[in-house]
Amino acid sequence: MAKGYRGRTNCFRMAVQRVEKALQYAYRDRKVKKREFRSIWIQRIGAAVQQYGMNYSRFIPGLKRANITLNRKVLADMAVTEPYSFKAVVETVRSQR
Repeated sequence: MAKGYRGRTNCFRMAVQRVEKALQYAYRDRKVKKREFRSIWIQRIGAAVQQYGMNYSRFIPGLKRANITLNRKVLADMAVTEPYSFKAVVETVRSQR
């Protein structure tokens, strides 16, 4: 697993330590990746909702009141790729006030 690592070529103990540390980083960063994607989705939704005169903190509870069960990943993708559909969702949420 240490193939391609830099450093001394014949030091087995250091190679084992580097592999263990790499596995720790991999485990940690699998969790961090999910966190970072969620924050990106929230930023995208917030920016898209702001174009229609709403803010994120009113939009998400409005989705729940309107009984729309789209998650943040789908909403962010819809905001980027299908703006007219996203606008329809925002209008539906706005009419639920």
